[in-house]
Amino acid sequence: MQDWLDVITAEDDEGVLGWQERALCAQTDPEAFFPEKGGSTREAKKVCLSCEVRSECLEYALDHDERFGIWGGLSERERRRIKKQAV
Repeated sequence: MQDWLDVITAEDDEGVLGWQERALCAQTDPEAFFPEKGGSTREAKKVCLSCEVRSECLEYALDHDERFGIWGGLSERERRRIKKQAV
């Protein structure tokens, strides 16, 4: 499995995703942000609560239709709900 931060970094050609360098998840075990089906999201969401770039992360996930993992403190199901409400 490719490290998810490598994917983000590859898209950051002009500092557009500079927020990722300040993301607390970059200093945390990435496995927590991609739990197995039925696994707990509690640890990742706890990290997100105190992250200064939470809103940028969530915006990125919504804009890029991220389907896996915890982004901006929300699971894929929670993000999908937000997108439905926006329509």
